[in-house]
Amino acid sequence: MEQYHTEDYHTGGEPFRIISHLGIPLSGASVAERRVNAASDEAVERARQVLCFEPRGHADMYGGFITPPDDDGADFGVLFWHKDGFSTACGHGTIALGVWAVETGRVHAPDTGATDVVIDVPSGRVTARVHTEQGRVAAVDFVNVPSYLLARDVPVSTSVGDLVVDVSYSGAIYAQLDVGALGLSVDPAHTTALIALGREVKWALNDSPVARHPVDDRLSGIYGTILHEDLPAGEGHALHQRNVTIFADGELDRSPCGSGTGARVATLAAAGRLTDSDTLSHRSIVGSVFTARIVGRTEVSGRTAVVPEVTGMAYRTGTSTFTVDPRDPLVPGFVLR
Repeated sequence: MEQYHTEDYHTGGEPFRIISHLGIPLSGASVAERRVNAASDEAVERARQVLCFEPRGHADMYGGFITPPDDDGADFGVLFWHKDGFSTACGHGTIALGVWAVETGRVHAPDTGATDVVIDVPSGRVTARVHTEQGRVAAVDFVNVPSYLLARDVPVSTSVGDLVVDVSYSGAIYAQLDVGALGLSVDPAHTTALIALGREVKWALNDSPVARHPVDDRLSGIYGTILHEDLPAGEGHALHQRNVTIFADGELDRSPCGSGTGARVATLAAAGRLTDSDTLSHRSIVGSVFTARIVGRTEVSGRTAVVPEVTGMAYRTGTSTFTVDPRDPLVPGFVLR
């Protein structure tokens, strides 16, 4: 009987399902190439669907297949996936992978201290800096790829009127919309309206010039829409915001979104609202919090870029062995959204 062993975590409420031994060859010389090839590989696609779709998953499931790294400079690679395919980046997944790597002993860590877990993802090489205290993981800093503003005040025509959004890259490309003026707030009571608006903005811009990556077209396209609002500043934080990211085709991120938080750092830095000495407190729709700051600056294709560091924590929720009965007529599964 077909079987898949998984180790499941959540980061700020968002699931992350880890498959360390897929048992299917993943072709490609790099993680970026493997992502492209995976989408057209029937066996890999079937495995993604089996583990993501109902009845073994759900429309908002997220996970990753562990792969070899691009070279000896990283500990391992990963192909991130969701209900609609394979993504280029995933911050909450990187945080979960850091916890998993240390808790399982894949990467050795001291009882107390900080350990870098270096991971190759389709958008580049990222770091999960895992902090341990007396033998337990206490927090993880996700150090993302250089991130930058692509376009400011982009007009978008929607069913609720003409809006303007900012677009930034942080491992994936995000449109960002302040919902304060729309009579919406980032609250579970508005989930249906937030998903609808996020999808509408994404698809309106997905094939537009502002959604083109300046270097690698494999990273092009609007991955998600970040709907955000300002909150009163908290002690020690220059900025306090709440957001929900609607990504893929209508998936709602329960966490503050790791790479999305990096995109917000890039946008806020470009607007002069976040300096190198400031910290962003980024709250999710379920109340979980990431903190973020700028840990470096560089230049990418003539654009000023920042290196965001996003701090959060992931927790194991269980391990499973999923089976596929060859008589089952509902394989690989289904989604209802």
